[in-house]
Amino acid sequence: MAGKPILHYFNGRGRMECIRWLLAAAGVEFEEKFIEKPEDLDKLKNDGSLMFQQVPMVEIDGMKLVQTRAILNYIATKYNLYGKDMKERALIDMYSEGVADLGEMIMHLPLSPPAEKDAKLTLIREKTTNRYLPAFENVLKSHGQDYLMGNKLSRADIHLVELLYYVEELDPSLLANFPLLKALKARVSNLPAVKKFLQPGSQRKPPTDEKKIEEARKAFKF
Repeated sequence: MAGKPILHYFNGRGRMECIRWLLAAAGVEFEEKFIEKPEDLDKLKNDGSLMFQQVPMVEIDGMKLVQTRAILNYIATKYNLYGKDMKERALIDMYSEGVADLGEMIMHLPLSPPAEKDAKLTLIREKTTNRYLPAFENVLKSHGQDYLMGNKLSRADIHLVELLYYVEELDPSLLANFPLLKALKARVSNLPAVKKFLQPGSQRKPPTDEKKIEEARKAFKF
């Protein structure tokens, strides 16, 4: 029997958190090896584990996978969270990329210079309520079913619900006018595997703060 996937990253959200969410939602237990100092990253580079000299990296099924989208695609395919045919996969990719666009803006917000944060937060709020959340609300409204792909859970739902938690951390009122998205968030959050991941003490990471940013700077020398 294959061992648990091993996740190589620093002990924070960053680009690994969506991978943690997807594995957890699939009911897959995983281990983490945290990069805490430059030497930890150098070791992975020097032993040939990082094709492009960067993390996240996931050891799974005898492979050392890098590039976040490649990792997510593999996990989603392996655990039947990637649709039944090419058309469904194309839609799932489209939804997931939309989630990633807004997610990137939110992820980079804590790294912004203090003088720029208010303007960036205003832009995030505007795009959240006028562009991204309306688009996903309309998908759910168009078919009236439980998930973005009808009545079958996909990786797109997991990514979207993760994003909704981040939006709520920024400003809970941003979800007020999106009842179908709030219902999706509740539905996915109550799936047993996800519910377990949302409990205190799980491998889910807390919001990024100054301490986490400093840890990342030390580990990755930026």
